[in-house]
Amino acid sequence: MPVARRINQDDLRNHNLSVVLSSMARSRRPMSRAALAKETGLTKATLSLLSDILLRNEVIRQLKPTSDSSFGRPSTPLAFDSGRWAGVGMQINTDGFGYTVLDLNGTIVDTAWRERTMDDVDPDDVFAQLDELMRPVERNLQRYGYTITGAELALPGLVTNHNTLLVARNLGWRDIDLNRYEVFRRLGADANNEATLAAIAQIPGYASQRPERDWPIDTLDSFVYVSTDVGIGGAYVREGQIVKGDHGFAGEIGHISVNMRGPQCRCGRHGCLELYAGRRAMMVASGIAGERDAARTDLLPRLHAAWRGGETKAVFAVENAVAALASALASTLNVIDTENIVLGGLWSEFGEDLRGNLEQRVQSQILARDSVKVRLMFPPVTDHPAMYGAAVMGLDRLFRDPLSFMTVE
Repeated sequence: MPVARRINQDDLRNHNLSVVLSSMARSRRPMSRAALAKETGLTKATLSLLSDILLRNEVIRQLKPTSDSSFGRPSTPLAFDSGRWAGVGMQINTDGFGYTVLDLNGTIVDTAWRERTMDDVDPDDVFAQLDELMRPVERNLQRYGYTITGAELALPGLVTNHNTLLVARNLGWRDIDLNRYEVFRRLGADANNEATLAAIAQIPGYASQRPERDWPIDTLDSFVYVSTDVGIGGAYVREGQIVKGDHGFAGEIGHISVNMRGPQCRCGRHGCLELYAGRRAMMVASGIAGERDAARTDLLPRLHAAWRGGETKAVFAVENAVAALASALASTLNVIDTENIVLGGLWSEFGEDLRGNLEQRVQSQILARDSVKVRLMFPPVTDHPAMYGAAVMGLDRLFRDPLSFMTVE
């Protein structure tokens, strides 16, 4: 029988603060104390005490009082303060590396990306360049009065919960203890798979203020996210939370075999999805590039133009890729039972016609096709979504453990 741990007053206060912050982040508009009390189920007295703590620590601010009717006292909306708390997201991918700094209020403070071909590069060299890139960013944030709540690094491979990169085959990296790098230790960073973080970027109100604009995904929706680049990754979001699996490796849709007699993948299997629908594979199959140059991102517009222009090899490459994607996605939906697919990366550039065609193919292949309507969409966050999601996860530390960043009188 497990031993129950006694919950003290600080534990309860920390939990309640986390609930309040999450409720504010998920709301499209600033909420009053009364509205927050109703949303969270906390008493008005408790909510008043918690909001005072957040105000004193400059996590939130009060807006001008508003009145929704001609009766009663005006309410005072609360909103996240700006210029005080930031999460840092970093990414190393097959086409370069960079960072994003995200304010708690949902605005991007700073971002940069360095294009670089990353075939079989030395990780020590890449991390040294990332360190050089990050140092002035850290100094600027300190000068402007920001507190970095946390940092996260997105990588195109399998990452353990102890920040060991087991393998990133498209980088040629294996068994790397990320804690050995100065930039990683200095920022107290954690690492995660790039597709997982790109999926988090699509969830509105996940550890930062949700946008006011319309969003195809709601805060508690379930969906499969597919990240398409040189490799293909994926993530499963269940009711607004990432499902990582027992070891943190869930979502590797790119290594579903769609052809048992197909070519051998770097992972050792045959006919993996990314050998048909990944960027490198499509560039080679379309005749636009050979193996050596196939990872270049500047060639993508040529592929799109060749496909739209009806060039035979390009049309054939895209058709094979769509067929492979449809098969893998239908298999995934049959296993996890959801109807929402968010297709990110290079495929979001092919337009609405291809999206609709792929959606119909997946619909026709799922077992519950007569009762479940598949919804395939392009993501709302498309500019380096994994890097953005990594910054969100940096802010998530504030949401998970608010009192570690605050003083309580």
